[in-house]
Amino acid sequence: MAKKKSWFALAGVTVMAAALLGACGGNGGGSQQANAPASSEASKAGDSQAAGKVYIPVISKGFQHQFWQAVKQGAEKAAKEYQVEITFEGPESETQVDKQIEMLQAALGKKPQAVALAALDSKAVAPLLQKAKAQNIPVVGFDSGVESDVPVTTAATDNKAAAALAADKMAELIGQEGEIALIVHDQTSRTGVDRRDGFVNRIKEKYPKIRIVDVQYGGGDHLKSTDLAKAILQAHPGVKGFFGANEGSAIGVLNAAAELKKEKLVIIGFDSGKQQIEAIRSGRMAGAITQDPIGIGYWSVKAAAMAVKGESVPKTIDTGFHWYDKSNMDSDTIKPLLYN
Repeated sequence: MAKKKSWFALAGVTVMAAALLGACGGNGGGSQQANAPASSEASKAGDSQAAGKVYIPVISKGFQHQFWQAVKQGAEKAAKEYQVEITFEGPESETQVDKQIEMLQAALGKKPQAVALAALDSKAVAPLLQKAKAQNIPVVGFDSGVESDVPVTTAATDNKAAAALAADKMAELIGQEGEIALIVHDQTSRTGVDRRDGFVNRIKEKYPKIRIVDVQYGGGDHLKSTDLAKAILQAHPGVKGFFGANEGSAIGVLNAAAELKKEKLVIIGFDSGKQQIEAIRSGRMAGAITQDPIGIGYWSVKAAAMAVKGESVPKTIDTGFHWYDKSNMDSDTIKPLLYN
C-alpha cells in the first residue's frame, strides 16, 4: 500500500481490531439496536442531559447497509471509553437528505456538547453547521467530509486514494484496455464525489486505452443500482469491467451481471458485507476496497469528546483502507476489517 496513514489511524489499529472481533458475532443484535425508534434515542439524550453527562448525537447517512452497524459499534466503544452519552441515528436510506437535515436540527435543539455528522449533502447541511458554530457546538465530520470550515476534524477514509487503487486493480485485471463503467451511490456527498473522481481521474491519467462508457448514480440502493447497471451493460455489451462505489452499488452490479449472464465481467466493489464477501470467495467479484468502519465510528466520537474538553485535534483523521480479494481476505490484516 503506497499510502501513509496518520498517527491517529496507526494508534487506533489495535483498539479497532479488537472491537470488531468482539462484535463479529453480534450483527443481528446490533442491527436491531441501530434501528431503535427515534423516541428511545430522544429519551436517552434527555436522560444523559439530566445526569450531567456529555451528550454527543452521532448522525449517520442511514441504516440500510451493514457498514453503518459497524460504524455504530466503534462509536459505542469510544463513548464507553470516554464516558460520554451518544445517540446513533440516521434516515432509513441514503437518499433521504431532508430526513437527515431534520435529525440534525432536532439534535441541535437538544443542546448537545458536540455533534458527529456523516453528511448526505454537504451543501444542504451548511446552514445548520453555521447554527452549531454560533452555539459553540463542535462538529466532527465522519465518513464523508463536509464542504465547510465548521467541522473541527473529519474522521474518514481518503476516498480519492482508495478509488484510485480500485482503478489500478481494474486496469490490471482487464489488461489495461477496454470499456468500463461505474455505479456510484451519489454525487452530493463527499464520499460519492471523491470515489467517482478518484477512480475516473486515475483511469484518465494512467490508462489511455481504457474508456469509461458511463457513470450512473443509484443512491446506494441495490435495486436501483441493478437496473442502472443492466441498462449500461445492454447499451454497451463490450464492457469488460464495472466499479461499484459502495456496498449497495456493488451488489447492484453483481445482480445485473448475474441476470444478464455476464460471467466474465470484472467487478470491483467498495466496503464489504455478506454478499460482497461471498461473491469474492466464489470469484464472481474480483475484489473490493475495505475501509475501517469500526475505526471511523470510534474516532468520530473520540475526536468529539476531545473537542468538548478543549483538546486540539488534527483537521483530518485518516482511518485507512485496503484492497482485498480471495487471496488475502482471511489474513490477519484484512479479516478484522470485514463485516457481514
